[in-house]
This record gives sequence, structure tokens and C-alpha cells, in this order.
Amino acid sequence: MTARIHHADLYGLHLLETVPAPAARYPCQGDNVVRRVDYKPPTDESPGRVCINDEQYFDNVPPEVFAFHVGGYQVCEKWLKDRKGRGLSYDDIEHYRRMTEAVRQTLRLMEEIDRAIPAWPLP
Repeated sequence: MTARIHHADLYGLHLLETVPAPAARYPCQGDNVVRRVDYKPPTDESPGRVCINDEQYFDNVPPEVFAFHVGGYQVCEKWLKDRKGRGLSYDDIEHYRRMTEAVRQTLRLMEEIDRAIPAWPLP
């Protein structure tokens, strides 16, 4: 039996209202200033990382999450690039972590939808 997918699941994720605990971490202290946005794919030594300066990064961000597009933009990249030259507050850091989790969960739901629909367009 397949799980029933409700539009409210996507609404809650996209409004950041029902996002599970984020898997992404922000492990290093520093000035939190976004000087660059650079993605480092996962390796045996580290999970995927989104670097914001030479010392600080968000880790445990899968490539498919960082590459996710909405309206022609990579949302996880654009959000940080829009803050280039600024320091991220605690709330900004938590918002970004929640964004990455919302994208991760959106991708999961998209896979469920693709499995539930045998072919497109529907007959």
C-alpha cells in the first residue's frame, strides 16, 4: 500500500510550518559572514557542504538538495547569495537549515508521487 500524499504536506513544507528536525548542521564558529557560496560534494570524509566563507559551512546537504530548482533558481544557493557580504544571525542559520530540510522532504514526496502515478499524462 502506498502512502497517501496530501497537498497539505507540501504546503506545510514550503511554508516551513511542518518541517522535521533539519539534518543539515552548521558546525563551525566564526563571524557568519557570507563571503562566497561554494558547494563541496560528499566524500568518504565528509557529507556535502555549502561553504559560506573559508571557515564556515552547512554540512550534510546532499547534492540533489543544493541543486533543487524553483522558478529557474537553485533555492539553497540563491538564498545565501542574496546575503553575500552580510553576517547570518542565529535565526538566519536556523532558517537555512529548515529550508534544506524542506527541500529534502519535497524531493522525497516527489518520488512518492512519481511512484503513485504510473504514467503521465493520466488516461
